[in-house]
Order: sequence, then structure tokens, then C-alpha cells
Amino acid sequence: MPRTSTRLTFAVLATGAGVFSMLQSLIAPALPTVQHALHTSQSTATWVMTAYLLSASVFTPILGRIGDLVGKKRTLVAVLLTVLAGCLVAALAPDIGVLIVARVVQGVGGALFPLSFGIIRDEFTAAEVSGSISNLSAVIAAGGGVGMVAAGPIVSALDYRWLFWIPVAIVAATVLIAVRYVPESPRRARGTVSWAGAALLSAWLVALLLPLSQAGQWGWGSPKVLGLFAAAVVLFAAWLTAEARSRSPLIDLRVMRLPAVWTTNAAALLFGAGMYAIWSFLPGFVQTPAAAGYGFGASVTASGLLMLPMLLAMFLSGVLSGRLEPRVGAKALLTTGAALGALACGVLTLWHDAQWQIAVVAGLFGLGIGLAFASMANLVVGSVPPEQTGAATGMNANIRTIGGSIGAALTSVLVTGRLQPSGLPYASGYTHGWTLLALLCLAAAGAALLVPARRPGRTPAPAATGVTRAPARVR
Repeated sequence: MPRTSTRLTFAVLATGAGVFSMLQSLIAPALPTVQHALHTSQSTATWVMTAYLLSASVFTPILGRIGDLVGKKRTLVAVLLTVLAGCLVAALAPDIGVLIVARVVQGVGGALFPLSFGIIRDEFTAAEVSGSISNLSAVIAAGGGVGMVAAGPIVSALDYRWLFWIPVAIVAATVLIAVRYVPESPRRARGTVSWAGAALLSAWLVALLLPLSQAGQWGWGSPKVLGLFAAAVVLFAAWLTAEARSRSPLIDLRVMRLPAVWTTNAAALLFGAGMYAIWSFLPGFVQTPAAAGYGFGASVTASGLLMLPMLLAMFLSGVLSGRLEPRVGAKALLTTGAALGALACGVLTLWHDAQWQIAVVAGLFGLGIGLAFASMANLVVGSVPPEQTGAATGMNANIRTIGGSIGAALTSVLVTGRLQPSGLPYASGYTHGWTLLALLCLAAAGAALLVPARRPGRTPAPAATGVTRAPARVR
């Protein structure tokens, strides 16, 4: 079907990816409300987040690869329909078990990120690709901020179930537009899905992320945690062996070893550790009663508003990076973004006694997130063959999530390692946590400096093998 503009395609991709990103953080501030409404324990309620994390980690690279093979539009629509079903089930869930299952279904939406980047690379002109990827990355980053800011007002004014009813309406409209206006991929990767590789990838991701997310409750030295970590190592080695021997690997390890890819992934791991930990612990710090010697006793809504500078800065810097990348290069932007994250955490370590200081830190970190998200995506997309875009960007998103889990787990150890008689953490626990996050972001900036320099605005030529090209489309 002829098209005259890529704007509608971008709007569909941005809406789908933005909703998924919002669902990542939207439910977190409402977990106590969910726990009370569904008459469950705090430990059980945390599975609402854990199930989503595990599902997204498993499906993001797998469906990214399937999109490369069978068509990105077809896979995109299927994923959107799955997210729609997950949100509908979550909105109607009669108990915590059904809600957790619904969150597993929603986690399939993690594939929207690599599919969207792949469609942009396939459908947009070379001059549009970098800026469009930056803009989409800005929407993805801002989506997480929208979740933090919007959760409190939605729950206060309506009910926690509206955290899912609202996405139901948005995703339903997105599906209808996608079916009619998003074109099918002109490129196909050759081969089949390596189901053995998919199973092993899923197994080692679950074995790694599950103890990281649950170690605070199970205990770091518990047999479950240690056993799962050991299993993760064994399964990871088995996965590497299977992928190296496969004629049609799920993740082409040769692509993962490209200098620009592995250095960007290293930066993603380290920066993700700082970013997700800030998202997880800064609202809790703000909500702590002042009687603890720190904190402001803010409500969920008020703490969300303090995160508003982060939301605005993420979006603006993400959009700005699209204008800057042709001039200064994605490597410089990634380094700057990680350095801003380190600066924000360093400032937070020293100054956190007034709400305006928290707002300034949130804004600084938001600038870093926007620059880093956009530049990581551009570096990966610009470094891999077109038929590997979905799998490579999906793995980059996964590595960032793994880093986030590690950062949140380590920060939790520092924050909750010693508690006051009231059960609240000491202020020193938070300052030690902020210091760790500053070091992690600084290490991310160091990893970014290792990314091979590429002339700003230059896009590598597509690989000549492994691609089936469909007839050209009328634009």
C-alpha cells in the first residue's frame, strides 16, 4: 500500500514502545495498594514486578529475532495484541495469581523495542534513521518517567485497575492503526529460530534474574540463591556453546563480538545498574518520614511530582541527541550521558536535605538517561547488519535490564543492610548506595570511551549476505 510519510509509522511505534515502558514503572508505586486490595502479602505482591521483568527479559531477544525472520510488522501486531490481552486480564484480575499471570503476558511487549528499531531501519530513509531512533529512545525513556509520575494521581482519583484500563484503550487503537498503516518489512534474515538456543537463553536469564530480584527475601546465602546463580553460570556456558555450533543461531555471537557492539553493551550493563536503582530507591527515599533523620514524608503523588524534572529532561535530551548525533557522534553522547548520571549520583550523595536538591538531581539524571538511551540504540543499529537489528537491539535492551537488576540488588543490600529500631534504613545506607551508583555510571562512561570512533552521521553499508529483500515500496 503506498505511503506518503513515515510519521504515522513512527507514531504507532512510539505509542506501543512508550506504553510498554510506562507499564514497567506504573505499577511499582501502587504495589502497597494492590497488596491491600487483593489481600496478599508483600512478598507475593513483589512478584507483580518480578514476573514482568523475567517475561520481558526472555521474550525481548527471542521475538526480536523472530521479527527479523518472519516480518517485523507481523510480529509487532502479534506482540501488541498480546500486551492488550495482558492489560485486559490485569484490569479484571480477581486475585494476585491472575494478576501475576497477566504481568507475564504483558512482558512479551519487551519485543516492541527491537521490532520498532528494526522497522525504522527498514522503512525510513538513511537521513531519517538516526534522528528517528533518538526520538523513539526518548519516548521509551520518558515512558518510564510517566509511569512514576502518573501512578499516584491515577490510583488516588480512580483505582489501581485503571493503571491497566488506560493502556487497554491506547494499545487497542494502536493495533488498529498498525494493521492498516505500518508496512511489512522489506528485509528478512535467512534461517530458522533456534529453539534450543531460545530455551537455553530463557533458562539462564531466569536463573540469573530471579535470585537477583528475590535475594532480599530469600537471603543472599540461601541455597536457592546460590543454586540459581550456579545454574545460571552452567546454562550460560551451554547457551554459548549451542549458539556457536548452530547454523542459525538465535543471537549471532559474531555480531555480539563486534567492537562497537560489545563496548556499547558493557556501557548498557553499567548504566542500567545506575538508572534502574535510582528509579527504584529515590521515590522511597523521598517518601521516608522526616523522623528517620532524612526524607520528606512525601505521598506517592508528591514523590512522583519530584520525579517530573527527570521525565522532562529524559524526553528533551533524547530528542536533542537526534540533532547532535550527526555532529558529535553517538559515542560522545553516550559518554556524556553516563557522566551526567555519575554527576547526579555524586550530587545526591552530598546534598539531599531539601526537595529542590532532589528535583535538580532528577533533572540531571534525566538528561543522562535521554542521551544514553538514544546513543546506545544508534550505536547498535549502526554497527550490525540489517537482518540482525532485532536480535542485537533486543539483546542490548536485555543487558541493560540485567544491569538494572544487579544495581537494584546491590543498592538494596547497602540501603537495607542496617535498619533503625523503627524498621527504616539509616541515612548512611542511602548515601553508600548513591556512591555505588555514581561509580557504576562512571564505569559506564569509561566503557563508552572504548567504543570505536565512527565519523558522525555515517551509517555502515548493509551486509550483502543473509538478507532477502522484498520489492521496493512507493513512498
